[in-house]
Amino acid sequence: MLDKKIPYSLLDVSSVRRGWTVREALLHTVKLAKHAEKLGFHRFWLAEHHNSPSIASSATSVLIGQVAAHTHAIRVGAGGVMLPNHASLAIAEQFGTLEGFYPGRIDLGLGRAPGTDPLTAKALRGERHTNGANFPEQLKELQSYINPPAHARPAVRAVPGEGADLPIWLLGSSDFSAALAAQEGLPFAFAGHFSPTYIIPALNMYYNNFMPSREHDKPYAMLAVNIIAAPTDEEAHYLATSMYQMFLSLVRSDKSAPAGLAPPVDNMEELWTEQEKFYVMQQVGSSLIGSPSTIKEKLNELINKTNVDEIMVAGHIFDFEKKLKSLEIIADVFNAK
Repeated sequence: MLDKKIPYSLLDVSSVRRGWTVREALLHTVKLAKHAEKLGFHRFWLAEHHNSPSIASSATSVLIGQVAAHTHAIRVGAGGVMLPNHASLAIAEQFGTLEGFYPGRIDLGLGRAPGTDPLTAKALRGERHTNGANFPEQLKELQSYINPPAHARPAVRAVPGEGADLPIWLLGSSDFSAALAAQEGLPFAFAGHFSPTYIIPALNMYYNNFMPSREHDKPYAMLAVNIIAAPTDEEAHYLATSMYQMFLSLVRSDKSAPAGLAPPVDNMEELWTEQEKFYVMQQVGSSLIGSPSTIKEKLNELINKTNVDEIMVAGHIFDFEKKLKSLEIIADVFNAK
């Protein structure tokens, strides 16, 4: 069993595998969520990305509604909504609506990155020209729509949204949102699945500077990390080559490459240069890849090192049945007695 028993959750981006349609990716996200719920995963979060042929989770709040409608108890949320892409009022209304349908099950995770390239970000944001610099002000504005000050008579109200039981999380891949989450007394989720270098500095920033709030009297940190599990170490490392190829395409920024998450390959050395391999590993170097015993050992080491309260599992696997099997192994590791 693990040294410390903590909740485990799942992050999804509705991966479009090579040869699939977007519809297939969306329907399989619902299947994935139902499977995760059966396995005892605590949350199922969806991340906002745009202009990527491998990712179909761009309309995040719409997809959250579908997942929540087809599950029963698992918490469903955004991991996250990239707030600078949206008007705060619209997000308050969207997630207030979701909370109205699925009370006590909706999480609102917020990030300040665009979740895409600069040109697409400009198209998303239009004339508002937000660039993330005013993220703290946007956060305050959103909070004021959901929880307006007592006796306030605001000219603009979020209906639905106002008064919703809607936990707000801050997400980050550096120490900026860690510091803001600490200052505001909010739970914090770190994107260790693509920013492993800053895991410890960001978490320490959060732990050491946390200021209790009305909702939270102590810090609560969740760490997202790629976990790819299989019956053997060899198979897990083979499956992980799909994830490596996905990040390699991001490093190359090659728009002419075949669309979709690629099938695994026997030898990555035939696909990347040493420099490209270095850049990919800078992003996914913290990944936990292996058999059940390997995953258990690496999870124990990670949890003890970071002292996080919750792990969020990420990871791209081409074969959907292998993805389901990976989640089963992970759940067994967390639940072993």
